[in-house]
Amino acid sequence: MRRFPVDYGLTARMFFTMFLLAALYLFFGLVLWRANVGFTSLIFIVGIMLIAQYYLSDRLVLLSTGAREVSPKEAPELHDLVERLVALADIPKPRVAVVPTPVPNAFATGRSPSHAVVAVTTGLMERLEKPEIEAVLAHELSHIKNRDVAVMTLASFFATVASFIVQNFFFWGGGFDRDRDERGGAALVYLVSLLVWLISFFLIRALSRYREFAADRGAAFLTGTPGLLSSALIKISNTMQRIPTRDLRQTEALNAFFIIPALKGEALAELFSTHPSLERRLAYLRELERQMRG
Repeated sequence: MRRFPVDYGLTARMFFTMFLLAALYLFFGLVLWRANVGFTSLIFIVGIMLIAQYYLSDRLVLLSTGAREVSPKEAPELHDLVERLVALADIPKPRVAVVPTPVPNAFATGRSPSHAVVAVTTGLMERLEKPEIEAVLAHELSHIKNRDVAVMTLASFFATVASFIVQNFFFWGGGFDRDRDERGGAALVYLVSLLVWLISFFLIRALSRYREFAADRGAAFLTGTPGLLSSALIKISNTMQRIPTRDLRQTEALNAFFIIPALKGEALAELFSTHPSLERRLAYLRELERQMRG
């Protein structure tokens, strides 16, 4: 079993972000409880939705991308790469799929290493060399090993509850048909929900960016050559700038899953992005290369 050396700084930032989210959600839960305005059913509904999303995430993503599972006979080289990497990472072999799109990208999803799928696009296979494809697959398999689908589903639970309250508050009447005290409680819940929604938006994106760094780190140690992932990221990013916007829009709903978001230019403003900037990822990989060679 290959154990990745711990990046204590990155680990500390992830735990601090999750601590802030937990504190925020605890405060939110206390406000809902104290307001006593009957959101138990909403929390129950959101819980059912997220559990369904958690258990069906692999099927939903494959369906929405038009990805097709491929057998070892249909894609022998792809399966060989995945088999070599999962042996190094000590995880079960996931299902392998191919997405028919010129957008060069890849993703992994699934609730656990035993129920995962890794997918690459035809655009990725056409534009990258085999060692670069292996580095991209190593990044995606690191997401599976790190159980990122489970982590991000848990992290977004109360953010989804807050989002539901904010978006449907006035549709539900906004508490205007209640007495004065209940209207005050409903208004407080709306304002706190809005605050929780906004703060959790940035915290969850920060957590997502840290998970990307962790997956880059996993890929670097699985392949033993961080420069391969750097080369792949540069090629994917450069190619993305030449892909027609129409094709990028067809895949933008899955940006959080991709190794690089299918976006161009200013849309990559890092604070709002689920991924670190290309420059920061390349700098991180260079530092890993220096550590591994030192």
